[in-house]
Amino acid sequence: MNRALCLVAGMLAATACARPPAELFRLPPRRPPVLERAQGVVFDDRNGNGVREAGEPGLPGVLVSNGTDLVPTDADGRYDLLISDDSILFVIKPRDWMTPVDPNGLPQFYYVHKPEGSPDDGFRYPGVPPTGPLPASVDFPLQRRPEPDRFQVIVLADPQPYTSEELAYFARDTIAELVGSEAAFGMSLGDLVGDDLSLFEPLNAVQGLVGIPWYNVLGNHDMNYEAFYDEHSDESFERVYGPATYAFAYGPVHFVVLDDVVWDRTAGRRGRDGAPKGLYRRGLRDDQLVFVRRYLETVPPDRLVVLAMHVPMGGGGKRPFAGLEPLLAILSTHPHTFSMSGHSHRQRYFFFGAEDGYAPPGGGEHVHLNAVTASGSWYGGAADELGLPHATMRDGAPNGYSIVSFDGNAYAVRYKASRWPADYQMTIHAPDRIARGDASRTEVVVNVFAGSERSVVEMRLGPASPWTPMQPVERVDPLYLELLARERDVAGDTNLPDATPSTHLWSAYLPKRPAPGAHWIEVRSTDLFGHTDVAVRPIRID
Repeated sequence: MNRALCLVAGMLAATACARPPAELFRLPPRRPPVLERAQGVVFDDRNGNGVREAGEPGLPGVLVSNGTDLVPTDADGRYDLLISDDSILFVIKPRDWMTPVDPNGLPQFYYVHKPEGSPDDGFRYPGVPPTGPLPASVDFPLQRRPEPDRFQVIVLADPQPYTSEELAYFARDTIAELVGSEAAFGMSLGDLVGDDLSLFEPLNAVQGLVGIPWYNVLGNHDMNYEAFYDEHSDESFERVYGPATYAFAYGPVHFVVLDDVVWDRTAGRRGRDGAPKGLYRRGLRDDQLVFVRRYLETVPPDRLVVLAMHVPMGGGGKRPFAGLEPLLAILSTHPHTFSMSGHSHRQRYFFFGAEDGYAPPGGGEHVHLNAVTASGSWYGGAADELGLPHATMRDGAPNGYSIVSFDGNAYAVRYKASRWPADYQMTIHAPDRIARGDASRTEVVVNVFAGSERSVVEMRLGPASPWTPMQPVERVDPLYLELLARERDVAGDTNLPDATPSTHLWSAYLPKRPAPGAHWIEVRSTDLFGHTDVAVRPIRID
C-alpha cells in the first residue's frame, strides 16, 4: 500500500490502510487472455483499393508485429503470429513502400483485435467497439513508393488544445504555415489534446490540412483516466490511432514510436469524492523493451534509429525514467541514434554517453531533443492584433515546431517559431541606452532558442570589434520576466506560467568605454549541427 494514500487529509481510516489495493480500490479483475493465431498476407496493392486481387503478389520479408513479437513474411508474403483478445496487429512499413492513409493522412497500418471491445470501466470517452471474431486472414496492403536518402520531417510537440477555441489557435498559428509542406511526413509527440479526447477527430482534420502522412504519439493528456490498469489507459487513442508503440522505416531511417507514459489509477492522489485520481510515471514496460530489441536486431547497424516518445528520457525529477539503462544498452548496438519528446513545454537537449549506458562500438553519444511545443505555454499570454495568444514558453522561447532533416544516417534539427521568420532563432536582452562609463558593467543576455551545451555563442559591438565568447548561464530569461510584469501591469494578472530556468541562455558584458553613439550588439551562435545564426540589437551609448 502506498503510505501517502493513507495520510491524505485523513480521508482513509487506519483499517482501510491495512486492506489490499484490490479491495480498497475495488479493482476489476484482469481477464485471462484468450490466445489465437493470426494469419494473413502483406501484399503489393497495385491498384490501391486495399483488397488483394489477382495479380497482386505477396511481399516477402516484411515484418508484422503484435507489439512484442515480430515475424517476417515468407516468400509468398504470409505471416503467422500468436495474439490475444486484446491485441493490435500491425505491419512495420519497410523502405520504399507505404501503407494506406485515411482522408486526414493517418497511416492505416494496423488491425485492432478486441472481440468484446474496450473494457466497460466507465470511460468518459469511447474506446474500441467490439471487433468480433478474428478474420481468417488479416491482410496488410502496401503500395510501392520510392523514398530518398534525404528528406525532412515536421515534428510537433503538444498541440494540446483543451477547447475548440484553442484548436482554432493551433490551426491559425502553426498549421496554416505548414499547408503544402514538402516534408515526407509529420509527427506529433503526444499531448495531442488536453484531456478532452473528443477533440481527437477535429484535431486530425486540422493536421490533415497539411497534406502529408501524420504519425502520432500517446501523451499523458491523451489517456482514459478512468482506466484502472495501464493497458487500458489508451483505449480511446487505440480507437483513433491504433497501437501506441510501433515502428516504421522511411528511406534509410528507422523510426520507433514508444508509449512512455505508465498509468496507475491506484497510486497517488484521491479526489474530493474519495475516488482515486491516479498518477502516471515516465518509462517503458518490459514488453516494449523486448519489442525495441527485437526490431533493432533486424536493422543494419549502420542505419539511423530514431525514437519518438512523449515524456523526455532526461531531466531527473523525483521519478527516474523507468527502463532508461536497458533502453540505452539496446540502442548501443547502433552507433547512429536520436530521440525526441515533448511534455515539458520548453526546448532543451540531453546527451547520453557511456556513463549512462549508451556505449556503441567506437563510442559516441545519444542525443535526445526535448522539443518546442506548438501550444507553447498552453496558449497563454496576451492576444495579438489577430486575436492569437503569443504563448511564449516559460524558458523564454516562442512556441513552434521542429524541422528534422535526414541524410542517410545523419540528421539535423531546426527550430521554427510559429508565424515568425525562419531566421528568428534568438533574443537579445540589453538596455536601450547607457552611459559610456557603465558599458563594462552592462550585461547582455541572449536566449538561443535551440541552443545546447554543444552550442558556441559569441558577441561583438559593431563589425569593427572582435568576436568574444559568451558564457552559458542557467537562470530565468530576463525578457520573459519583463513579459510577465507587463501583462500583470496591463491586465492585472497573466495566464502565463512562472518562469523556469532556461538551459539555452548566454551572458557577456560590453567592452570598456566604447565610442559614444549608436551601435549594434551582434550575436552569432553555432549549434551542434553546424547551423550558424546571427541576431542584432541596437544600443545607444552616451
